[in-house]
Amino acid sequence: MKSSNIGGQAVMEGIMMKNKDDYAVAVRKPDGTIVVDKKTYRNVGGKNRIAKIPFLRGIFNFADSMILGVRTLMYSASFFEEEEDKARTKEEAKKKEKQEKWIMTGTMILSFVLAIGIFMILPYFLSSLLKRWVPSYMVRVVIEGFVRIGIFVAYIVAISRMEDIQRTFMYHGAEHKCINCIEHGLPLNVENVRKSSRQHKRCGTSFLFFVMIIGICLLFVVRVESVVMRVVVRIALLPVIAGISYEVLKLAGRSDHVIVNLLSKPGLAIQKLTTKEPDDDMIEVAIRAVEAVFDWKKFEEENFSDR
Repeated sequence: MKSSNIGGQAVMEGIMMKNKDDYAVAVRKPDGTIVVDKKTYRNVGGKNRIAKIPFLRGIFNFADSMILGVRTLMYSASFFEEEEDKARTKEEAKKKEKQEKWIMTGTMILSFVLAIGIFMILPYFLSSLLKRWVPSYMVRVVIEGFVRIGIFVAYIVAISRMEDIQRTFMYHGAEHKCINCIEHGLPLNVENVRKSSRQHKRCGTSFLFFVMIIGICLLFVVRVESVVMRVVVRIALLPVIAGISYEVLKLAGRSDHVIVNLLSKPGLAIQKLTTKEPDDDMIEVAIRAVEAVFDWKKFEEENFSDR
């Protein structure tokens, strides 16, 4: 399988696809039409060479993903506002846009804080409750890792029961199917996308799984005694964990080595929860998003011309 380096994300009733500095959001509007918005995204690191150094670039990429994710999600949500919102004056529209920027910033900060609290700190304190019965810190670190994975899976299962999230997971499946279709040298159409896999090794779900596993490994090496410092270390290591996880994810995306495939299996298994089979309308939206930023025909000629 050839790697295309194209990535994406599901948004409200649509798909965001990114290729290099270009990204496009395709949304199915309430009236059934598809609107595509293509723009250029300036990375957090800009042209700074530090942002391209292996193991550091993952930190910048993680920040970019959060910013772009919230931005595109708010864009897609704007099509489903109440009808009276259309009657706004230009001044009111500018005021609302400014408010949305503040909301976006606040949402990112709150989401980050909650994620650290729920997925990093809470598992540590829960595993610490076993200290009386499990005196070994190393064993508790392993238990902490399994607790973290358990919380993550429980969270995914819980939100997947929501109707809007179910549709988002279907669009997530459409995104993966399009990328797999391209990377297997098939013409990008509804029929070929439909029969492609909805699992992909470069998925953000796999990235989160690598974060949890690599976090366990690093905590074996970095040991401190006080409870406060153990909490501080878990937070301080996050950029390091993200940087390493990003490199592992990139390797998984371009390698079919047996060990790499083995490491990717847990993440691919979790993707069965975060992706669902899309309908043809969703696939059409995903195709429009891909074609706005990626020349799949040229990719096919360069990589599959010998077929």
